[in-house]
Amino acid sequence: MKYVDEFRQKDLAKGIATAIAETVEQGRDYHVMEFCGGHTHAIFRYGVQDLMPDNVHFVHGPGCPVCVLPIPRIDNAIELAQRHGVILCTYGDMMRVPASKKISLIKAKAAGADVRMVYSTQDALQIARDNPDREVVFFAIGFETTTPPTAVAIKQAMAEELKNFSVFCNHVLTPSAIQHILQSPEVRELGTVAIDGFLGPSHVSSIIGSAPYEYFAEEFQKPVVIAGFEPLDVMQATLMLIRQINEGRFEVENEYNRVVSREGNLKAQDLVAEVFELRRAFEWRGLGEVPYSALRIKDAFAAYDAELRFEITESRGNDVKGCECPAILRGAKKPTDCKLFGTVCTPDNPQGSCMVSSEGSCAAYWTYGRFRLEKDSKVA
Repeated sequence: MKYVDEFRQKDLAKGIATAIAETVEQGRDYHVMEFCGGHTHAIFRYGVQDLMPDNVHFVHGPGCPVCVLPIPRIDNAIELAQRHGVILCTYGDMMRVPASKKISLIKAKAAGADVRMVYSTQDALQIARDNPDREVVFFAIGFETTTPPTAVAIKQAMAEELKNFSVFCNHVLTPSAIQHILQSPEVRELGTVAIDGFLGPSHVSSIIGSAPYEYFAEEFQKPVVIAGFEPLDVMQATLMLIRQINEGRFEVENEYNRVVSREGNLKAQDLVAEVFELRRAFEWRGLGEVPYSALRIKDAFAAYDAELRFEITESRGNDVKGCECPAILRGAKKPTDCKLFGTVCTPDNPQGSCMVSSEGSCAAYWTYGRFRLEKDSKVA
């Protein structure tokens, strides 16, 4: 398959691994944060970490929209379904994330709330068309990749005068979160993290382009390499980062140029700019309040904003006691540092969002057995 098998070839992987081993400087450690959960899973699934020299370390960042959504916003969604009696439409991963008192959307559904899993915004629109006497709310989450389809749905609803459809908007922005990780003293309370460079997200960058990272790279003197999701992508991008670190360069490079350009998808950007505007601040799980890091629906489309249509109670939810998701999302801890991991917290009984999401770090550790390898090495 084009652009898949070509980036999983064993011989090429060995060649890049050799180049990395020859490029790293002895006595120096390299800490590379992969922001996107897709990269985390590629690293574990294909054993990329095992091909790295001992002084190259991957730091797992908050790159999963399900993982970073704070508990109060999930409480709000449950409230919409229970107290306001709407048909709440959401993506599958969101159904199982524990909110306050360990209640999740799937448990709310079992208790009688009308919560429905959808695969796209178009599914939610169709549910609204099929149920003209019911209010239908789409629980919108995601980074820049999933924001354009939400904008399309809002415009379609307006064009069709679909008055029973609205959106509970929770779209967040990647560059703001990366900047916050490095400069926020509140975030550092969870532990200091050594980061020498970033693997830039691929799907997000296909929308926003590589240009938004240029200011960040120069201001904080941290190189960024946009990387694809295949193992050879991750390895080649890591090699490019190591070369920049050795040379003292702080630039944005694009390994994923078969998909990502500097300017990005201008049509998608224009669509998002038409429908959404920046929030002054938004809470991220593990990062706290991050300025200008999320989107809200513009006044021109206010009729389709669920936060304005319904009275939503402000809440302050807390993570499950002992759950280390906030520190894991920050990169300050690994899943194996959490006492709940692999005991009371498993994919069948998740206690935190990092285990629920298919892109979460805890899910990656569990799925690909990384925690077993680390446990065995400690025993040895």
